[in-house]
Amino acid sequence: MARHRLELSLVTDRNDPGPLTSQIAGQLRDALADGRLATGERLPSTRMLASLLGVSRTVITGAYAQLFAEGWVEGRHGSGTYVADGAPGRPGGNGSAEPGAPWEPGAGAADRALAPISDPLIDLRPGIAWTKGIDRAAWRRAWRSAGASLTGGLPDPQGSLGLRAALTGYLRRSRGVHCSPDQLVVTRGVAGSLGLIAAALLRPGDRVGVEEPGYPAARAVFAAHGLRIVPCPVDAGGLRVDALPGGLRLVYVTPAHQYPLGGRLSVPRRRALTLWARATGALVVEDDYDGEFRYDVAPLPALFGLDPEVVAYLGTTTKILTPAMRVGWLAASPRLAARLAAAGGTLGEYASGPAQDALLSLIAVGDLERHIRRMRHDYARRRAAMTAAFGGGAAGRLRGDEAGMHMVLETSEPAARVAAAAAERGVAVATLDRYFGGPVTMNGLVVGYGGARLPDVARGCEILADVLKDR
Repeated sequence: MARHRLELSLVTDRNDPGPLTSQIAGQLRDALADGRLATGERLPSTRMLASLLGVSRTVITGAYAQLFAEGWVEGRHGSGTYVADGAPGRPGGNGSAEPGAPWEPGAGAADRALAPISDPLIDLRPGIAWTKGIDRAAWRRAWRSAGASLTGGLPDPQGSLGLRAALTGYLRRSRGVHCSPDQLVVTRGVAGSLGLIAAALLRPGDRVGVEEPGYPAARAVFAAHGLRIVPCPVDAGGLRVDALPGGLRLVYVTPAHQYPLGGRLSVPRRRALTLWARATGALVVEDDYDGEFRYDVAPLPALFGLDPEVVAYLGTTTKILTPAMRVGWLAASPRLAARLAAAGGTLGEYASGPAQDALLSLIAVGDLERHIRRMRHDYARRRAAMTAAFGGGAAGRLRGDEAGMHMVLETSEPAARVAAAAAERGVAVATLDRYFGGPVTMNGLVVGYGGARLPDVARGCEILADVLKDR
């Protein structure tokens, strides 16, 4: 058994079946979590650590890359790798030490999860981002940068060229979406993108498919434009492509994390969907509303990448930052993007110019992706608290725990009664029935973990589990 040690007691065990990269990343993660490595401390160079442990430099690079993706460390150009400011487990960070919660060195995660709840209502409704996790200094810098720009003129209906260029890099890095600036339209979020598509491409009475159950706001936008909404069945694997109704001009899907059930559309189904669109002449609208937040699973290719001629790809800052920013994006073929931008200009559908400039600043200096890495780790901890509370199956069956910021808890008890009983005890949850456009065929709760602190998520799930046991 070959073992090598240094001051942090890192070891490599070649008899261990686990990859060396995972061994080292795990030990460094433990050292970061328990305070042996402090905020701002520089980690050994990859070359030095590889030499000390007797492994290839690629192994160390892979371990550092994993910690970087999780938000534990950050790279400083020409200087090295450092423990990130606000990294999970650090005082004032977004992990075990929640904003406003006391930090007690040596306290276990379970002790912190049972800390007193300061708010009278624990909000476990879905679709809420943890806006208190935004780095205030980065936020102020972004808006100062935006304020330095001249104002007064109308924004480009397609969005500022600088932001579109920055978004091409961000989408490539974060979601594997390859597009050019002329394929992007900056919008006022997903609802704004859907409204633009409906106004520019469809006529009252056209049939549009929406997942069933699915996103209520999408149904509302389409209904406001006089479109005929056709429910499209989903199962544990997302949209049932083989069951798509005929005569659709458009189908709206959430393939990365079906909203609200959480299924991920498999690659064969994705290919089948784009082939269906080619054969029928319909447009597929891909809403990637929370695709940046994934746990224990690798990302699947975006539908847009499979066939950008028949897919329009939507993204938004609502879930990754805050709904207050009101900036989103739409990627499509150059011809369709130009058509949508022209329609936006005619209708006066512009994303705020200063908000676009602020988002550009966040992307350009790396603050947006640093925020996402921190929040991915933060949400993973809240997700773990929720699965621990409900994972045994006594309270009901959990769905959709692989990604995003919410899960569905199927229950045998009427969901409305459970939600009302939980509200009486200070916990707010949503019921699954509101996501159906037609007959409700599933009973359950939609439980979010983005809008409450980690201790409150743990306590709220305890209360909800007790409510279900009492019924």
